[in-house]
Amino acid sequence: MFPDESAEDKRKRHEQIFKSIDKNGRGTVSFAEFQRAMMEENHPLKDSPVAMAEIFQSFSEGTERSHFWSRRKDIDFNKFNEYLMTAEAQIERGFLNVDKDHDGLIKPVDVSNYLTNIGCKPKPEEIAKFFSNIDIDKKGYVTYAAFRDSLLFMPRIDGSRIRTAYKFFNDDLDYLSSEGDVTVGDNILNSVGYFLAGGLSGVVSRTCTAPLDRIKVFLIARTDLSSTLLKNKAELRHHIEELRHKKIPPQKIESPLVRAIKTLYKQGGLKAFYVGNGLNVIKVFPESAMKFGSFEATKKIMCQLEGVDDEKKLSKFSTYLSGGIGGVLAQTTVYPIDTLKYRLQCASLDSKIKGVNLLFRTASDLYKEGGIRVFYRGLLVGLSGMFPYAALDLGTFTTVKKWYIKNQSLKLNCPVDDVHLPNYIVLTIGASSGTFGATMVYPINLLRTRLQAQGTYAHPYTYTGFLDVLGQTVQREGVQGLFKGLVPNLAKVIPAVSISYLMYENLKVLFRLDEKK
Repeated sequence: MFPDESAEDKRKRHEQIFKSIDKNGRGTVSFAEFQRAMMEENHPLKDSPVAMAEIFQSFSEGTERSHFWSRRKDIDFNKFNEYLMTAEAQIERGFLNVDKDHDGLIKPVDVSNYLTNIGCKPKPEEIAKFFSNIDIDKKGYVTYAAFRDSLLFMPRIDGSRIRTAYKFFNDDLDYLSSEGDVTVGDNILNSVGYFLAGGLSGVVSRTCTAPLDRIKVFLIARTDLSSTLLKNKAELRHHIEELRHKKIPPQKIESPLVRAIKTLYKQGGLKAFYVGNGLNVIKVFPESAMKFGSFEATKKIMCQLEGVDDEKKLSKFSTYLSGGIGGVLAQTTVYPIDTLKYRLQCASLDSKIKGVNLLFRTASDLYKEGGIRVFYRGLLVGLSGMFPYAALDLGTFTTVKKWYIKNQSLKLNCPVDDVHLPNYIVLTIGASSGTFGATMVYPINLLRTRLQAQGTYAHPYTYTGFLDVLGQTVQREGVQGLFKGLVPNLAKVIPAVSISYLMYENLKVLFRLDEKK
């Protein structure tokens, strides 16, 4: 069944393989040389940077996984030979596990039975694709030598080279182009699906929380109302004494939040709380689509750069970076609509111009004020806040989600792919990550909103830039003015983010985006 080779015979065979890669005769092989050799040999995984990185990392057993930004050390023959000796011993055991009838030949049905026994659910077309890649001579079966040579340079993930090969042949290669780039294929309807799921999630979430967003913007724009944060005790006592001196009963004191709600309702009824929501809906679909879609796409790219085959193995740094990039792209895409929305919400509610006419009038006035550039006023400030917010929000959500799934996997003694997040857990994690991110960057978002709303009925002040709006805000309202509207913002963020993630996670299940094809 197995070739009659001594340890020395194996070593000599391995030397020939090493020399075929080390064409310069340096005695060491770099990652680039290894990739080049795989291309020349037309290795089945030559187009997958993920697979190549996994294999090369395996040559230096015991070292940490190499990342794109770290230097991959060259491998000498001793390490190379050590890897091949270990790999061949594992492949021999694998061959025996697959060849149940012990005839020395492996056929498609043998592979199908093996994969079924280890928990996979192989499909006939997937088995055919896998087998065509190891049956080089197209005989309908493979001997041990052919089986060994096909799997020798195959990464061994989760303890099985066969399962790894099956996965790469039927999954990763579907979305890797000949240049190793991510393409829009089946794995990303996945691409379209993620954008659609993200967009729909945002629309539902934003509509449900529109009144809270309206109150937040109203408080940010008005400088005659105190911050919604509690004043310190000394200020509060002083304020109460003033009211008593004026013979105003203490119970008459109203928080800025309550005053804002009453003012809005008095000026326009319930409709006043939905001013700008039409633009919100128009804005939020592409914004959420870009946010979630870019996040997923960036994670796939980072997987290639880090040399990992699964997003679950992606480093926390890359996960947070992907979240930040997704947020920046989303913010840039819809920023002009965002500016227009804030201007509408800061317009006088007593104006005779309403609805679509007010929208076009506001857009026209903005354009006359300074052309297209005015629509992007405060963009850099916005992005400086959006990147950390999205990174903290998406990154924290994904990190906590991965931790929970891993923990449940160990507790239930089942694969991580079999762990499903209950909706209440998604809501809890989403609320926590959104609250954390929103609080950290709130002052930046407040200043950005004031830059966008400057010169309006509700906010008549004008600014020359970020430092100017910061200085004027602190001078007029103190440091606590930077947090004006935080309470309604968090009251909005918690349900908004929770609903958004809840919708997104369930739509991914509905669209089958996380299923392995």
